[in-house]
Amino acid sequence: MSPAATGALLGLLGGAGCVLVLLGVPLRRTPSLESRVAPYLVRPAVPGWRASAGRRLRAAVDACGAVLGSPAVVRARLDVLDPDRDVAEHRAEQVLWALGGAGAAAVLCAVVLLRGALTPVGALAFVVAGTVGGALLRDAALARAVRRRRALVEEDLPAVAELLALSVGAGEGVAAALQRVAAGGGELAVDLRRALARVGTGTPLVEALTATADRLGVAALGRFVDGLVVAVETGSPLAAVLRAQAADAREAERRRLLEEGGRREVRMLVPVVFGVLPVTVLFAVFPGLAQLSLGS
Repeated sequence: MSPAATGALLGLLGGAGCVLVLLGVPLRRTPSLESRVAPYLVRPAVPGWRASAGRRLRAAVDACGAVLGSPAVVRARLDVLDPDRDVAEHRAEQVLWALGGAGAAAVLCAVVLLRGALTPVGALAFVVAGTVGGALLRDAALARAVRRRRALVEEDLPAVAELLALSVGAGEGVAAALQRVAAGGGELAVDLRRALARVGTGTPLVEALTATADRLGVAALGRFVDGLVVAVETGSPLAAVLRAQAADAREAERRRLLEEGGRREVRMLVPVVFGVLPVTVLFAVFPGLAQLSLGS
């Protein structure tokens, strides 16, 4: 290790020690509400240092959860993909991705350190960044999978609404029509089968459908279920309501496709502007520059 790197590491450790000392000065520590109220209550069974360590550990866990995805957010995302998955399973996958990122960063740092182009402090920071980046990348992959599945559910909604309208118009009840539609393929059919399974265990149909719409978080599906629930509760003509809902779902899908087409057009301009156009200009200008250089 070079003298400069050693001095930088010692300076970093000394600065961290000074910061910890300043934070531990009694004048800077304000008593918490628990410490002020504790003398007037029954003495807790847990010693004070253990309770303080537990609070600090919980605060650290909450801070890491806020960065890597809070348990509530992860639970909501997993409910969209598979309600049977546990948050602990996702955390284990995040740990594996973090270890993979740390390993990749360590290998890259070892290669750079052998060439002498990186200090040990920089290598440590790079490994930490790789670890955090791996965990964040797993959370980003989960969010992308959720967006993809919601898009698939929204694509299936118009066809499902039309099939329900046809089944109800043919004289079937809502439950029988839903069973017929759920027997088909598609992402929405999978969630309908789960809702019907809950109905089979005693959950009311309206409650099961509302819970499914809330769990998926698709706005178009929520409006469709709300219209279906209102029609069932008020006794409105269900076939007409379902046909209107199917038309609304088709219109929403058309708007979504137009918006997606607009975004794709903007993306298509990137290779044209940064790839095709510079090459075209180069082919147009280069012969003239070559002639000028030959003439001079």
